[in-house]
Amino acid sequence: MGDPLRGLLVFVWSCWLGIAPVFATVPQLPPDIPAEFQSLTWSYDGNSGPKHWGELEADFALCDRGQRQSPIALQGAIAQDIPNLVFHYNPSPVNLLNNGRTLQVNYEPGSHIELEGDRFDLVQFHFHHPSEHLLEGQGYPMELHLVHRNAMGDFAVIGVMIEVGPENSALAGVWENLVPVYTALTPTTASVDANQLLPQAVTSYRYSGSLTTPPCSESVQWIIMDHPIQLSTPQIAAFETLVPANNRPRQSQNKRSLKLDSSL
Repeated sequence: MGDPLRGLLVFVWSCWLGIAPVFATVPQLPPDIPAEFQSLTWSYDGNSGPKHWGELEADFALCDRGQRQSPIALQGAIAQDIPNLVFHYNPSPVNLLNNGRTLQVNYEPGSHIELEGDRFDLVQFHFHHPSEHLLEGQGYPMELHLVHRNAMGDFAVIGVMIEVGPENSALAGVWENLVPVYTALTPTTASVDANQLLPQAVTSYRYSGSLTTPPCSESVQWIIMDHPIQLSTPQIAAFETLVPANNRPRQSQNKRSLKLDSSL
């Protein structure tokens, strides 16, 4: 039996067993991308998109089965006087990468927040477009995620909505060094100060959730600022040119409590 015919019969048999669709979900990446990106198995569209994340790898099962998944629509929150975040941010060199799913800046060690007595170190920030969360039913052109991790490996992610406005000078060092898709970590001479990436009013929504990308781990404390920051139309367009739409659809709240910090 010739190889092509044998391959066809194997594929038909696999389809009958329900196996082939799993194989079909792995995206075909360009062969010349850097080695560190060759193992990517998920994306934001098609057979490897959010609807299929839980099928792609065993470690991604929570993407389908989890009960505390993110993002969500932030509405109906209970206003409370929640302990304020304490910020200990320092400027960092812009160490930038483009992994095909977002533009990410790896932050210099040392910056951290205090969240209800626990220290979470700022490890990186990245962007989504359009926004993943909704604020009282409203979406935004982009959303910034400042990703923090504590000594136990749990995450605290600060989400900041981005609306159209004047040029954002705090992110100039990042936007001046935007890199094309599948570019590994690239050091630059620019710097960025995470303090300047926050709105003036740092009241926020708080809820327990997950990473918004595989493996969708449910070990994330979400802090979503209820005031946006601004980027200019050209800045937003520059990001959208480099990164296709990269927002996960909203997930069910599943009776989780949603709090709104009512005081500075």
